[in-house]
Amino acid sequence: MKLTVLSVGGSIISPDKVDYSFLSSFKAMIASHLEANPEEKLVFVAGGGAPARVYQDALRRINPDAPTALQDWLGIKATHMNAMLLKAVFNEYCSDDVVTDPTDPAVTFSGRILVAGGWKPGFSTDTDAVYLARRFGGKKVINLSNIKKVYTDDPRKNPDAKPIDHISWKDFRAMVGDEWNPGLNAPFDPIASRLAEESGMTVIAADGRNIDNTRAILEERPFEGTIISL
Repeated sequence: MKLTVLSVGGSIISPDKVDYSFLSSFKAMIASHLEANPEEKLVFVAGGGAPARVYQDALRRINPDAPTALQDWLGIKATHMNAMLLKAVFNEYCSDDVVTDPTDPAVTFSGRILVAGGWKPGFSTDTDAVYLARRFGGKKVINLSNIKKVYTDDPRKNPDAKPIDHISWKDFRAMVGDEWNPGLNAPFDPIASRLAEESGMTVIAADGRNIDNTRAILEERPFEGTIISL
């Protein structure tokens, strides 16, 4: 059995409202891919997207000193909503409950697709994706968001920022640091990065809105994105 984990960013599920056009195209591509690869299973881990940031921002405006754990929980609940939507969209392939604790021994994976949301405060769903990859023997996480590649700096703020095709975990972690903050907008969160490096995993960061590109990654053909590895 081949297993691939896809961290599906909330920024592409629900950038401001649910992007049903994207989800429809994504489902059609995944259905075709699974039909062509009967031995493969996929894990989808849903991010929180705009709903998470809207609620977190509202809390910080009302209570600037709100504990970070409470801010995280708002984001986690948003991921659960997006995960339930993914499970419903892929219902015929997903026979198991949405995973909210990747370490729970009761978690089963009997279908072709397993869907997960956030777990607990202290990191993003990127970390949940790494936990699930380790649990089910996956060595690759495809991190789908609204950015085409990892850059040397934030290209929205620094016009000299350069796109990166391949970067080591050592260099990537030097860029993103080691600390997690609720709502952190990083290509792959610092906690997940540490765990992925320790596990010898490869992460591919790519623009999930480009459906053909995502299929190319799944089929191990040339693609546009950034490879993060040892």
